[in-house]
Order: sequence, then C-alpha cells, then structure tokens
Amino acid sequence: MLARLRSLRALDVEVALRASLAVAIPLIVLIAAGRIDWTAYASFGAMTALYGRGEPYRLRARTITIAGAFLLGSIALALGVAGAGLPLLVGGLLLVVIGGILVATTAGLVPGTPLFFVFAFSVCAQLPTPPGEVGERMLVATGAAVLAWLLTMSGWGLRRMFEPHSTGLFKDLPRAPRLRPATYRDPQVWLVILQNVVGVLLAGGLALIVGIGHPYWAVVAVVAVLPPPRAAHSISRAVHRVAGTALGVVVTGLVLLPGPSVAWLVVVITVSQFGAEILVGKHYGAALLFITPLALSVVHLGSPVPVPALLIDRIVETALGAGVAILLVLLFRFGAGLAVPDRDRRGPTKAPSAS
Repeated sequence: MLARLRSLRALDVEVALRASLAVAIPLIVLIAAGRIDWTAYASFGAMTALYGRGEPYRLRARTITIAGAFLLGSIALALGVAGAGLPLLVGGLLLVVIGGILVATTAGLVPGTPLFFVFAFSVCAQLPTPPGEVGERMLVATGAAVLAWLLTMSGWGLRRMFEPHSTGLFKDLPRAPRLRPATYRDPQVWLVILQNVVGVLLAGGLALIVGIGHPYWAVVAVVAVLPPPRAAHSISRAVHRVAGTALGVVVTGLVLLPGPSVAWLVVVITVSQFGAEILVGKHYGAALLFITPLALSVVHLGSPVPVPALLIDRIVETALGAGVAILLVLLFRFGAGLAVPDRDRRGPTKAPSAS
C-alpha cells in the first residue's frame, strides 16, 4: 500500500488535484449564478495554480504571487482593449508577450514562456465586453486567482502537521527558482523576445489573411512551441504539438458534438486539467490529449460557436502557428550569429499545459 501511495506521489497527483479544484470551484459558482459567459475569466485566473510546481512554500508564495499578478494584469489589459480596433489588440498582445518573457525569466517561472499570459489575453480580448461588466469580470478573475493561490499554498499546513510522521508520502520540493533582476540586460532574453514578437505577428497576420475563425490559436501555438531563453531550440516540440492537438481534437469532438450539458462540460474541464497536469511533465504530446479538450471546452463554454468550425480552426491554426515557430527555430539555429550557443543548450523545461 505504501509503495502505491509513493508511486501516486511521483505522478504529481497533489499538483493535479489542486489545479483541478482551482478551476472546478469557480465554474460551479458561475453555474449557480447563471453567468457561464464569464467562464474564461475564472479559468484563466485559476491558472495561478499551474505555477510553483515542486517549490518549497516560501519560494512558491513568491512565484504564484508574481504569476497570478501578471495573469490578472493580462486579463485586465484584455478587458481594456476588448472590442477595440486591431492596432490596440496587437499592441496589447505585444505588451503581454514582451512583459511575460521578462517576468517569467526574472522570477524563474515554469513555464519560462509567456504562454498562459498570452492565452489569457488573447481569449479575453476577443470576448464581447459591455463596459458596465468590466469590473465584475475582473472580480471573477481575481477571485479565481486568489482561490488558486490559497489551494496552491494549502499543503504548507498539512506538511507541518504530518510530514514528521508521513514516512515520505509527501512529494519532495527540490526546485529553488532564483530571481534574476538583470534579465533585461541579457541579450539571449531579447533574442527570444524578438523571436516571439516576429512569430505572433506573422502567425496572427497569416491567420487573419486566410480568414480563420480563431486567429489567436495560431498565436498561442507559436508561443507554446518557441523555447524560453537559453533552452534548446527543439523542432520535435512543434511536431508533438501538432500531432497531439490533432488527436486531442478527435477526443474533443467526441465530447462536444453530442451537445453535452454545462455541468458535463465542467466535469470534462476538471478531468482534463487533472490529466494534463499528470502527463505534462512526462510527454507533451500525450498531455495534449487532455490539454486540447480543456482549452476548447473553456472557449466553447464561455462563447459557444458551431463545434465543427471550432475543431477545424484549432487544427489549422495550430499547424500554422507551429509551422511559423519551426521556421523561426531554423532561422535562429542556422542563421549567421543567431543560433543559441551550444553551452546554452540545456534542454527545455517541463512542457506547459492549458493551451
């Protein structure tokens, strides 16, 4: 029995359970309040629980406070430009990309990319937002972030109470992120910022020209594939993303095409969040079997569209964004003077989820 419990601990069940509760509880509250259209704000605020993985609680408090604050800042910016013209939307997106990379690198966040910040901004900026509801929607996001913060820190008391007698049942917390206040002076960081800026502009622009219904998926795909500063430039990650997304779309179709109830979609989102967190550190492609239904169910719940169009857009735009990212990877790998030095190829961090 003890061996089984230890194997569960190794599968990050503790992290997955916290992340699932962080998204499920706000969604249940919104269902009770009859405001399913606010799903996106609660879901993205709840992404605060995705940070601080494997960190001692003193350091984790700093990590999730920084990450949660930038998530809320991204949502607030999205609410500010929602319904505005394309120049303001693009300007806000670039601010989130640049600021997200600087914040993630400075604070040692995992993932070290602006993925969740860009995802939150891109979706929330596309939602119709009556001026009178801006404050309420921001309050929903803030409440979800605070709940996620508390859940992420909840193990501190349990460990203090039981760890001396737990015989190793609690997961070790070996990660110790360092603050890097001089990040803004690092040329490698600005190289990654350049990659991401070019990538999101190119992928987003191509998606708009082609007329795909959800162009932000292409933007999110670029940010998800491009590595953080001083990590390896891996084409395999793009391949995993496209293949995993394609299979994930099949799974999503099985869930959404029958027209499930709102309550069932909340169950799907909760289970998908749990599965994604279990697998994301093991195999990114396999995790996308859960990440894709999670992301599409959140979008569909908050802003319903015809399911076939949603599924097709997801595949096409993921392929488009991943293709742009591959081109940039090749350019920066083989371009004269632009490749990451061999001594800096340290391998990617754990793959992110919820994209």
